[in-house]
Amino acid sequence: MSSDQKLRLDADYARAIAPYASYVPPVPTDAESLRKQNDFMINTVMSLFPCPARSRVAETELSYKSADGTELKLHRFDPPASSSTPAPAGRPCVLYLHGGGFVSGSVTSFRKDIIRYAAETRLTFYAPAYRLSPEAPFPKPLEDAYAALEFLRDNAQEQNIDPKRIGVMGISAGGGLAAGLALEARDKKFVPAIRKLVLIYPMLDDRTRIGEDHPLNEYLTWTNKKNEIGWQAYLGGAGARTVSSPDASVYAAPARAEDLSGLPPTYLDVGGLDLFKDEVNAFGAKLLAGKVDVEFHLYPGVPHAWEWLSHECPVTQKAVNNRVFALRSL
Repeated sequence: MSSDQKLRLDADYARAIAPYASYVPPVPTDAESLRKQNDFMINTVMSLFPCPARSRVAETELSYKSADGTELKLHRFDPPASSSTPAPAGRPCVLYLHGGGFVSGSVTSFRKDIIRYAAETRLTFYAPAYRLSPEAPFPKPLEDAYAALEFLRDNAQEQNIDPKRIGVMGISAGGGLAAGLALEARDKKFVPAIRKLVLIYPMLDDRTRIGEDHPLNEYLTWTNKKNEIGWQAYLGGAGARTVSSPDASVYAAPARAEDLSGLPPTYLDVGGLDLFKDEVNAFGAKLLAGKVDVEFHLYPGVPHAWEWLSHECPVTQKAVNNRVFALRSL
């Protein structure tokens, strides 16, 4: 790689993370250690995350049942009401699936992120407390997400939402769940169809890995090892399926699907220093081949989940604004 092509951090992002640059997390060895590390990191960065809209977004808890009868929580986040414009009947809404590599994360730990988007879009957000792997491997988390979608449709009148304008938004592993949910909804002919799919650096492909000498390794916040552990947990726990198994379902690893036609209009974004960059780009190309409306953003110089420590950076503000604009299209 020539010097002018060398990978480098976005300058503003590099300045933002300078106080944390010396921290090197331990290498996880299994799902339990990855969960502890992820939860520590997520909770730490979220504690630093400004959330001025927190007092203006109302949160309530609902209950629903997954396919196997398990009762789960569905968190509803209502945006601030406008004094000049009363809330219309049958509002659009967003089903939000949090990240965490399939093994960690929660609605609680991602609450500030949900509140931000609810406030800025003025849309009602619903976030299911889907089960985590390896305790609940595929298809349980996807079943939890699908049941939440069914709940919104079946209770649309009571929830004052328009079932024809339900969008699905997923972050990282939640983005993989969202893509799998969209594929399953398409194949099961779910009606009304999902209106919009918003995938934020989604975790789509169990086959993704880079060589030890790849220059990208220097910048990864989500590494080969973390990715392998997360996928191994999701695809069946302790050895039930191996990573890159040919029989991995397209609903589990949506990048394995060859035909993406019939999916909802899709927004995608990913950082240029993210392990998922190539798989997200390839997924976008398949969407285009399937004649799906696609909006794709690649942000050079930033890694996976970069925005949590760079709230004021231009690249973060641009990404958040693009996501808000996409969601408002509901």
